[in-house]
Amino acid sequence: MPRPATLRPRTGLTLTAVPDATQPRHILVTGGAGFIGAALVRRLAAAGHRVRVLDNYSTGDIAHLAGVDAELVEGDIRDVAALDAAMAGMDAVVHLAAAGSVIASIADPAANFDANVLGTFLVLDAARRAGVERTVQASTGGALIGDATPPVSEASLPEPISPYGASKLAGEGYAHAFAAAYGLRTVALRFANVYGPWSEGKQGAITVFFRAIHAGDPIVIYGDGSASRDYTHVDDISRAIELSLERDVPAGSVLHIASGVETTVRELADLCRGAAGAPDHPVEYRPARAGEVGRNFASYDRARQMLGYAPSIGREEGIRRTWQWFQASVFRP
Repeated sequence: MPRPATLRPRTGLTLTAVPDATQPRHILVTGGAGFIGAALVRRLAAAGHRVRVLDNYSTGDIAHLAGVDAELVEGDIRDVAALDAAMAGMDAVVHLAAAGSVIASIADPAANFDANVLGTFLVLDAARRAGVERTVQASTGGALIGDATPPVSEASLPEPISPYGASKLAGEGYAHAFAAAYGLRTVALRFANVYGPWSEGKQGAITVFFRAIHAGDPIVIYGDGSASRDYTHVDDISRAIELSLERDVPAGSVLHIASGVETTVRELADLCRGAAGAPDHPVEYRPARAGEVGRNFASYDRARQMLGYAPSIGREEGIRRTWQWFQASVFRP
């Protein structure tokens, strides 16, 4: 059951709407103690925004926000009372809280539905009731669209092959419906595979590969290594979210946020081994897993046109910086 909300207000925080999006605003970030949230909340706070975080800490870590000027609210997005309390006085909402694993969604589709579909609906409905101006929600490109010839884009036909992908498509549908029915200014951002600092709890390939290298275990690749993804640094993702809050994006918009670069799993393993200074670290191949997309990378042309977004961190630099962060923050003695 969702835990009740625990408010930890900061003194001197006044919640009044600021109509000019370029001026400091009051922004709620659900899942703000998670991986992407840790980078985003820092960016928003540094820009002068008043940030409130709602997180149940099931996957997020309060330590991610140590020293950050943000108000922390412990609560679950499926707890309507917690949502209403956290939403009060907000100008905008960034909805990041989610069950993010494709494999876990196949093992327990009901739990994935509860967190992602019901949770997103409740966030949008609370935003509607609170009179929030703008919502930006995290979606996905590869898992939502399914197996398609890349590069995928907003014009690609969604054909999810996992409950996780279906849940994100449903969330986009509700965002579009709330924009049309209630005038809520929604934006859904289809993230590529995100990596970077604060990702120690993420079950993505880069985190798993780095942990294997550190432990001296083989890097495990499912399939023959030809499956591909689009890896985008969390700082670029956070910048795209910030732009979505600032720019006059049409309500109901869906945008791909990606690097536009295709990287196979085999190439990724080599990049991770190179960043760690272990080019000969062993690799073990196992059978491919159900529900995972084969090839995928995305075009970000629409985000470039509408937001002025462009990725700024290349994969070699980003993976090297991520390994350095793991060494300093996770693998230290």
